[in-house]
Formats: sequence, C-alpha cells, structure tokens
Amino acid sequence: MIFKSLFAATALAASLFAGIAHAEYPERTITMVVPFAAGGPTDTVARLVAESMSKELGQQVIVENVGGAGGTLGAGRVATADPDGYTILMHHIGMATSPTLYRKLAYDTLNAFDYVGLVTEVPMTIVARKDLEATDLKGLIDYAKANADKITVANAGLGAASHLCGMMFMSAIETPLVTVPYKGTGPAMTDLLGGQVDIMCDQTTNTTKQIQGGTIKAYAVTSPARLDIFPDLPTAVEGGMKDFQVGIWHGIYVPKGTPKEAIDKLNAALKTALKDDNVAARFKELGTTPSPEADATPEALKAKLESEIARWKPIIEAAGQYAD
Repeated sequence: MIFKSLFAATALAASLFAGIAHAEYPERTITMVVPFAAGGPTDTVARLVAESMSKELGQQVIVENVGGAGGTLGAGRVATADPDGYTILMHHIGMATSPTLYRKLAYDTLNAFDYVGLVTEVPMTIVARKDLEATDLKGLIDYAKANADKITVANAGLGAASHLCGMMFMSAIETPLVTVPYKGTGPAMTDLLGGQVDIMCDQTTNTTKQIQGGTIKAYAVTSPARLDIFPDLPTAVEGGMKDFQVGIWHGIYVPKGTPKEAIDKLNAALKTALKDDNVAARFKELGTTPSPEADATPEALKAKLESEIARWKPIIEAAGQYAD
C-alpha cells in the first residue's frame, strides 16, 4: 500500500513537472515598458499595439510607464530584466540617440537587447504659437535667424523626439536658438498653446488635434510626402529645407537572451496587431501608418537601430548637447 502511494505521488510529481517543463509561452501577463510619461506620443502607440497583441497572445499585455533620463531609465530596466519574454520595451528613435547623448550609459544599446520588430514611423510637424507672425516655412526660418537670441524652441526633455527634431531644425538652418526643455510633452504643448514659447517640432501623434483645432500654427511636415490628414501642409523639403526628413520610429525590444520561442510569438502578435483594422484606423487619425510586414521583423529593427545610431551621432556631437 505504501509502495503504491509513493508510486502514485511520484507519478503525479513527474506529471506536474512535465507540465511545467513543457508549458507554452506566454502563461501570464506581459509588461510592456514605455520609457516616457503616460499620455505622450509613444505611450499612445504602445497602448494601441499592446491591446491588439493581447488578443493574439491570449495573455494581457499591460503598459507600464517608466519615464526619466530621456528614456534611458525604462530601457535600462528592461536591459536588466529576466530574459523570459515577460518584460518587453516599446521605445522610439531615442534608442539610437542615447548612446551619444549619454556618454556614461549604463547599458550597451546594441548588445543589451534582442529585437522583435518595427511598429511605426511617426512624422514630425514644425509648429509654432498661433500668433507668430511668420506665415510660411521660409518666413519662419527668416524670423528665427533674425531673432536667434530671443526665439524659443520647446521640447519635452533631453532625448525626447521633440528635442531631436529641434536639434535637426537648428542644424538645418545653421542657427542656434534658445531651447526650453520640459518634463514631458504635455507641459511643452501647454506652454506653446499659451504663447510662452515660440516653436516646437513634434510628432503628429501630439500635434494633430491642435493643428486641426487652429490652436497652434503649422508650417510643415517632415515626411517625404504630404499627409492625408494635412493635404495643404507642405513638406519641409517643399518649404525649402533640403533633405530635411525625420520620422520618429518605434520598435519593440526584449532583454538579451530571451528564448527564440518567446520572440517568435511576440513577433507574430506584433504583425497581427499591425494588420488590425482598429490599430490602422487609430494610427491614421494620428497621422501615421503601421510598419509593413517586411519591417516588423527582428532583422529590420536591428538594421534600423544601427543605421540611426550612425546618422544621429554627428548631429548630436555638432550640437554639443549631452546628458551627462
């Protein structure tokens, strides 16, 4: 009798162990870290994608905002998380600029992560307070050059998309302007709306409603072609800024060493999300589109990150604006 009981207990334990050993990912909630404040452009993109990915994965993907230090605090948290597929990162172009902005970065950007895929590339808009006297982009550039010591350029903080685009704007017009950093996109936009600052260059995910409502003045989009939501708004190139094209691309990362099974399932869920009609419709309202399937891959994201690090390094070094 004792033998039979021991045998049964051993068999049960073996069965339970086998079940655990062969459990399929994911078994529980996945945390998507967004290294910026809630309500901002990257957070908006992340929540749309996370909701759709949850349906495909059969487990909830929750968004956790871990802001600070230009996105490096949240990225650093994911870099040191257990590589089990349950902590993932949604980050924007800041992944490519942080290795230069932060000369003492706590992690090796190219080697601390594995890659899931590109999500979207959001166009930028060059906007100003609604009562700024310039009527077009050329007039804005002339006004900025004539008032370089007085005109102010708002951004959402060092390393934010608006900061990067603002640096590129000043580089393009070969004129340093007075920059005013804020702790987030919301406060920066609030002061632009109130006329406390003059110019901002930010993502359509943050400026579309204000442009459509006429509460700020729009001068150009930074995309290669005009946007459907702003057919009368010229591109920066059309406005006279040669080669001025910049988009804030977003990608999903996991800690280095995450099992391929988990990466493959996350990638499949991402591709499904990017084909979701609701995601596409909401992205369109925000002035962007989902990445094509060929870009929603680990290989494409890695290649994008490598090329963008090389692109932004000389721009940041020329501006001499570092975070440490």
